[in-house]
Amino acid sequence: MSEAETPQPTRRHAATFVFVTVFVDAIGFGIIIPVMPALLQELRGSTISDAAVWGGYLAFVYAAMHFLVGPTLGNLSDRFGRRPVLLISLATLAVDYVIMALANSMTILFIGRLLAGISGATVPTANAYIADVTPPEKRAANFGLIGAGFGLGFIVGPVIGGLAGEFGTRVPFLAAAALAFLNVLYGYFVLPESLPEEKRRAFDWRRANPFGAAQHFAKLPAVAWFFVAMFVFNVAHYVYPTTWSYFTQEQFGWSSGQIGLSLAAVGVGFVIVQGWLIRKIIPAIGEVRTAMMGFVLSAVALVGIAFAAKGWVVYAMLPVTVLGAIVTPAMTGLMANRTADDAQGELQGALASVTGITTILSPLIMTQMFGFYTRATAPVYFPGAPYLFAGLLTVAAITPFVVGLRIGRSR
Repeated sequence: MSEAETPQPTRRHAATFVFVTVFVDAIGFGIIIPVMPALLQELRGSTISDAAVWGGYLAFVYAAMHFLVGPTLGNLSDRFGRRPVLLISLATLAVDYVIMALANSMTILFIGRLLAGISGATVPTANAYIADVTPPEKRAANFGLIGAGFGLGFIVGPVIGGLAGEFGTRVPFLAAAALAFLNVLYGYFVLPESLPEEKRRAFDWRRANPFGAAQHFAKLPAVAWFFVAMFVFNVAHYVYPTTWSYFTQEQFGWSSGQIGLSLAAVGVGFVIVQGWLIRKIIPAIGEVRTAMMGFVLSAVALVGIAFAAKGWVVYAMLPVTVLGAIVTPAMTGLMANRTADDAQGELQGALASVTGITTILSPLIMTQMFGFYTRATAPVYFPGAPYLFAGLLTVAAITPFVVGLRIGRSR
């Protein structure tokens, strides 16, 4: 659908709704950070060490469901439209928060995380909505709204969680549920459908799973290589949420308050870069150069953090760190512009699955590496080892990206 064919109110509500949707998702994720350890200790009647182990299991369930369900929801949105899939997913997310607020056992908490993994797949459908109502040359910039929404939510979420948690470990989850329900109401009353009937396609189970989607996009070599690049980059990038609190405590002796402030600073940076700066960079230098610059800056930031001896070095690296976030919207735009209109939901679902599997693999890799290089028997004491490894992975991601570009140019 061209910009001329898309009514201005539709484009405005689409951008607002997508931003708010990701913002609410990120708030929910951020709210959990300060109160989840206490909630797990409460349910398990155990130590913080045991709570961390079970928190890892919960993260695995969430990531696994996100990986498995993402392509299904993307394909459902290609068949039935974006609006119903978005609204049902958001309603499920709200129910999940209520379940977690009322959970009196680990079993119920696991059910809540399972539902959260399913409802967390709202992002691919929201991206497909943006692709429906945005002309190709503006898609990458608008995809930056996703990162901006997450960044802002990641600032607000821990603040809400920390303050509300003073009144009880369950209160933050009720606050998140209320926000999610409000977003459902907003979408129900003001969000129009973006995918017309003539552009919808039949639902196909062979393409509605992460492996079927991968088989489909393997037929598009340039896009397939971009997927490889995104996979490697994401494995590296998830070193931040996976090990940040452990690394900064061990390396700099930071308190939980200092860790929260550093996360808020990163969130502010993401909002500036993906909500505003990306719209200046891509028109100026194009998606390809933007992505390449993002890879290089990300690698520099990761290596710099790995060898940081003082906490102020991390803050000095912050501008470089957040500028590396331009990779994702630029790469998403490149892939969307090489994909048919009736497969945009499938593309975004496949991208969500790539993210999902990296959130399964990266925590296992990075936390094990951190533990190995910080224990008493380590051959070399090096808390920054996961960040150095992530930096090397980011450099490695440039190779499949360049291969995809060359294949695309040869066709």
